[in-house]
This record gives sequence, structure tokens and C-alpha cells, in this order.
Amino acid sequence: MVSDKMEKIVALAKRRGFIYPGSEIYGGLANTYDYGPLGTELLRNIKDLWWKTFVQKHSDIVGLDASLISHQKVWEASGHVSGFADAMIDCKNCKARMRADHLIEDSLPDQKVEGLPIDKLQKIIEQNKIKCPNCGKIDWTDVRKFNQLFPVQLGIVEGDKGLAYLRGETAQGMFINFRNIVDSTRVRLPFGIAQQGKGFRNEITPGNSVFRTIEFDMSEIEYFFDPKQSNWQELFEKWKAEIWDFVIKKLGIDETNLRWREHTNEERSFYSMRTEDLEYQFPFGFKELWGLAYRTDYDLRQHMDLSKKDLTIVDPQTGIKILPHVIEPAVGINRLLLMVLVDSYKEEEKRVVLQIHPMLAPYKVAVFPLLGNKEELISKARSIFDDLQEDFSVVFDGRGNIGKRYMAQDEAGTPWCVTVDFDTLDDDTVTIRDRNTADQERVAIKDLASYFQAKLA
Repeated sequence: MVSDKMEKIVALAKRRGFIYPGSEIYGGLANTYDYGPLGTELLRNIKDLWWKTFVQKHSDIVGLDASLISHQKVWEASGHVSGFADAMIDCKNCKARMRADHLIEDSLPDQKVEGLPIDKLQKIIEQNKIKCPNCGKIDWTDVRKFNQLFPVQLGIVEGDKGLAYLRGETAQGMFINFRNIVDSTRVRLPFGIAQQGKGFRNEITPGNSVFRTIEFDMSEIEYFFDPKQSNWQELFEKWKAEIWDFVIKKLGIDETNLRWREHTNEERSFYSMRTEDLEYQFPFGFKELWGLAYRTDYDLRQHMDLSKKDLTIVDPQTGIKILPHVIEPAVGINRLLLMVLVDSYKEEEKRVVLQIHPMLAPYKVAVFPLLGNKEELISKARSIFDDLQEDFSVVFDGRGNIGKRYMAQDEAGTPWCVTVDFDTLDDDTVTIRDRNTADQERVAIKDLASYFQAKLA
């Protein structure tokens, strides 16, 4: 069930231009969303911050931008063609389709059933007489497998020769380009390959806004190392600490809403020695935010076996061939965005405010003329807006009364508002209002850029 808070956040996200339903004027398209002006800026800010933190500030990590469409054998080798499937169930009464594990977990919040075989999921649903959340009936089809890959038919050739797939994850592009990167750069083990981009999964989702969609933005790293030279447990803990630090300090998230959860043996992929999820407490419960897995050498070995290409790397010291192992931190950027909206959402006596970390805020500063019908105030405000726009993301607003403009910017998460009034025309000072506290102070126009730079430092 979608909570009251979640409904309010979804409504605000649409009202203020963060997230719109996909194809809305044609009745919508399930599990698709469009990002409005503010959502586009917020998504870009999160992506850029992730890239700066995990790639540009790491001398041992390089970037990649692989194709969205790849050869069918890539996904055969990875196991996605045969094993990338959800357990699906349909309500015979209202025709609602959903994932069987999500149905159980929503009805029985204390149970974690992801990864259980179909027969066990079926048994849990029957024993607990779980009702359809859409119509309230108990009239289910059998649980069955549903493959999530999106097939693509290339060119005019029918059949298997023209078959390719939209990528279900960005990871495989890094594995199949491993040899190219080793040969074309000066990387040495241990090193990482990072990629940001779209992923596509034809999956049934529970409808919690952009938490789980068929098209999504991923940010992943494959960190390669020689298991004889590097201790995987130490590397794993290092990545856990870096992820935690990023979410708390860079995204400004309340750590009491976060927890690490280790996958059970049934849930964990068979090739993984250890998998943990960083989970966030959304209004619909603790859900996976960021995955961290020790994938051993499974992926490189699979691609080496199927392609018949040598993907080993030679140790320059010993001359011994190594097939590296890999640790993978992977996160959905859309989930980070939704987490930021949820965590920053505050209801106060007279207003709703998004206390988004200033570094992430879509607009850092809003500039207002006190009155929207006084040309001298508008002109002065426009001049300040133009100057600040050189260094900051700034928005101009001269509509309606000043109180409503403040409230609109509070809901948009804008940290500071600059108001030009009649005193400004005399002394070249403006009023700066702080979003979180609503406190105001006078600052000279000439000092505005340094004032905001210091706040954002």
C-alpha cells in the first residue's frame, strides 16, 4: 500500500516539476516516468556527484560508456537469457499482474522471500490466503517465471541472426571491454571500470513512483583484483565504508533511515561469495538502495569460455596470467533521487519544504523583485540574476505575492531566496532568506557570489 506520505511526495513531485507520469496525455504507460525541469537537474546533480566521487577522485578507476544494445551472446554468457526472470502471478478477477515475492512481502512485511523458488512462493501465498491488493479477492493464477530482458530485432533479417537485447544492467559492457581497457590504458590490478547509463528490465513493479521502473539510470563499478594479492574481505569493507560515507555526507541522508542487510544463501546469486544491500526506509518499508557483491571471476570466465577470447591479464612482476576477481558496487540513480525527495520532505505548521542538500538542489538561488509590477525592481533583480547565473543554477520569479513565491521555492528545495526591494535601490543590499530556517539577512550585492560560494563549500 502507498502511504499517505508517499502520496504527498508523488503529488509534490508532479506539482513542482520533478517527476511526471509517462505518456500521461494518452492515459499513461505503466512503470514509465518523465523527469520535469527540477527532476532533470536533481538527477544530473546526483549523477555528477557520483562520478566525481567514485571516478574522478579515484586514480585507480576509469570510465566507460558502452552500447545500450548488445549481442545476444553477451546475455547468454552472463546467464540473463536463461535465468534473468521474476516470479509472476496474476489475479484472475481483476487481471492485476505483480511479482509474487513483492505480493508476499507487502502482505507479510517481516518475510524476505526474494530468491525463493516458485513452489515455495506459491505455498506461502496459498497458506496465508493472501488477497489481491487491487480488488481484495483470492483468485490467483499459478506463480510462473517471467524473463525481464528486452529483445531487439536488428535489421531486416528475421530470426535469431537479428536478435539482440537492450541491456538489463551496465555491468556486462565493462566485462566485455575488459581486454580493450587493459590494452589501451596503463591500468594495473587492482583497478576499477565505472559506467553510468540506462538499463532496461521488463519487470512488474509495485507502483512506488520511480523506485522500480522498466527504464532506469544505473551507476556501477566493477573493481578487478588478483585474489592472491588482495584480500577481498578488506576490499568489500572498504567499499561499504565509501558507499555509506557518500550517502550520509554527500547526499545528506539521515543515517537512522539506513541499514546494511546481507543476502541469505537462497537470495544470493550462485556466483556471489557475499552480497549486501544498503537499504533505505521508504514510506513503503526498507528497500534496496545500493548493492555490493563479490562476484569472484564468474563473469570474465563466462565470457572467455563462450567467446573463446583470452581475458586474462599478465602480472608484470611474475609473468603469470591472472583472471581477476571482481567486487561490484551498483546503484540505481532513480532510487537515490527518490530517497533524496523522501528524506528531505518536511511538513511544518505553515509550509512544506524539501530540505535537499544544497549541493544537490536543482536551483541554488531564486531571485525575486519584491513587486512584479515595478520596472525598477524587476530590472535590478534581472541584473542580479544574470550575474549569479554565471556561477550558480538560478531561477527568476516575479509572479504573485512574495510569500507564495517563498513557499514555492521551499517545495522546490531551493536553499536561498534573494529579494530585491526598494531599499536595494538606495544601498545595493538585498534580503537573503534561508530555506531551512526561514531566517533573513541583508547582504551587499557585490558580496552575493562569495556568500553563496562559501555556503556551498
